[in-house]
Order: sequence, then C-alpha cells, then structure tokens
Amino acid sequence: MSGKIKIKGTKKARSEFLWGWFFILPTMIGLMVLNIIPIFQTIYQSFFKTGAFGKGNVFVGLENYKKLLTDTTVWQSLFNTFKYAVVEVPFSIAIAIVLAVLLNRKMKGRDIYRTIYFLPMVAAPAAVAMVWRWLYNSEFGLLNHLLDSIGLNPVNWISNPGIAFVSIAAVGIWSVIGYNMVLFLAGLQEIPHDYYEAAQIDGAGGIIQFFKITLPLISPTMFFVTVTRIISALQVFDVIFMMMDKANKAFPKTQSLVYLFYKYSFMEGNKGYGSAIVMLLLLVIMVITVIQMKAQKKWVNYN
Repeated sequence: MSGKIKIKGTKKARSEFLWGWFFILPTMIGLMVLNIIPIFQTIYQSFFKTGAFGKGNVFVGLENYKKLLTDTTVWQSLFNTFKYAVVEVPFSIAIAIVLAVLLNRKMKGRDIYRTIYFLPMVAAPAAVAMVWRWLYNSEFGLLNHLLDSIGLNPVNWISNPGIAFVSIAAVGIWSVIGYNMVLFLAGLQEIPHDYYEAAQIDGAGGIIQFFKITLPLISPTMFFVTVTRIISALQVFDVIFMMMDKANKAFPKTQSLVYLFYKYSFMEGNKGYGSAIVMLLLLVIMVITVIQMKAQKKWVNYN
C-alpha cells in the first residue's frame, strides 16, 4: 500500500517538474536569445572595428575604449542622458504617487480616470513623439497658440538648447505616469485600512497620514519603480530620434548615449565603437543600480 502511494507521489512530482519547466522554458529561451547572448556579442564586438565596406571585423584591442575616453561627444551625450533622467524620473514618480492616492479612493468614474491616465503607455512611441512634436511647433503648435492667446511670447520648445531636454523629458513623464500609477495603486491596496482608521482616531490629518503611513508602506514599490525608471530613462532613444532633427541647433544638447550608439552602429557602420559606447552605458547603469541596492536598506520599509 505504501509502495503505491510512493509511486503516485513520484508521478505527481515528475508531472509538476515537467510542467514547471514547460512554462518557464519560453521565458528562459527568450532571455537567452534576446538578452544574454547579445550582451556577450556586444562585449566581443567592442574589441573590433568593422572592416572596409562593412565587411569583416578587424581586431583593435582596447582602441575603441581609448577613443571613447577622449571623445567629447560621448561625454556630452552621457551628460545629456543624466539630465533627462534627473528631470523625468523624480517628476514621473511624484506625480504618479499623487494620482494613485487620489484614484485609490472611492469616487465616481474611478475606473475611467485610471484608464485615461494609462492610455499613453499603450500608445505607439512614434505616434506619441509626432503628436508632441506638433504641439511643440514654434509657429503652429498648440502650446504657443495658448501662450499667444494670453499675451505671452512664443517659446522654441525643442530648438532652444537651454530647454529642449526639459521639453523631451516632459514627453517621457507624460508617457510613463500611467504605468507608474498602476504600480503604486497595487502597493496602496496592500495597506490595511485599519492603519488609517487608527490615525484618524488619533487626530492625524490626510497629509500626516500620507507621510507617516502611505509613503513608508509603499516604499518597496517606490524602490522598484525608481530602479526600473532610472534604467529606462538612461536608455532613452525613441523620443529623441523622432522629435529632434540633426539640423536642430539643440540636438547636441539632447543627443542621448543610446542615440549615439545607434548613430555609430547603424548609420556609420562602426559597430565596434558603438558596442564600446553601449558597454559604457551598461557600466553606468550597473554602478547606479548597485548604489540603489545599498541605499535602499536605509529608506525602504519591508515590514
């Protein structure tokens, strides 16, 4: 009798093992083909220079990295990327938290509002960029039309080197607010309502509850969103590619590191140098992520 039970248990365990692998294998294959293998290919490619007429690779050792260290365009692009992230990440997170708190309450049309805020996330990046490019148009754009209607001078939103990166970051903020909001809503719904009831009994107002209860208890979600948003912001490309022309005088002040990689790798055919630029970006992201992982112990509350 006991032997039959053992055999039955073995078959069940074997079945669960096979089904488990069946479900995770597509993801593992996807990660391997689309992420892991390309990383090693990029590292390998960074030690080569594309041969004449785009054929063959010539081993150049560390020459691509030596050139990278003295290339002012690379460092300007890295600085531009940091500027974009510094504007986009904090504002997108702060606005998303406020919206999540407001839309977490019982109110009429709550689901409609949530859907409206999330819609930019599912829109095609190219379409989003083209719509905003029209809005920013210095002559016929809606924003300058509104400024003119109240007696203000028009603004060169994406051709003024001083504010162009802010204009591009505003598009990024608008695009990701809905996604961040959904994540924060999930975190807010995990907070027991008893905490707020106890705070109300003690006389704590809404602002005090927000800073003393809400923020500490959604700090794990904030940490996740911060890490992922910084990584995404440092890889900004599509908005810049679609909105900024090469002839634009603000282009050098908005060109990102990923755009520079695209330029060298696919426009100029120098995949080795483009790979070296990507390795610089990978190093920067890894350093920032490690710092965040260390710092999260001081402000993230997992209790």
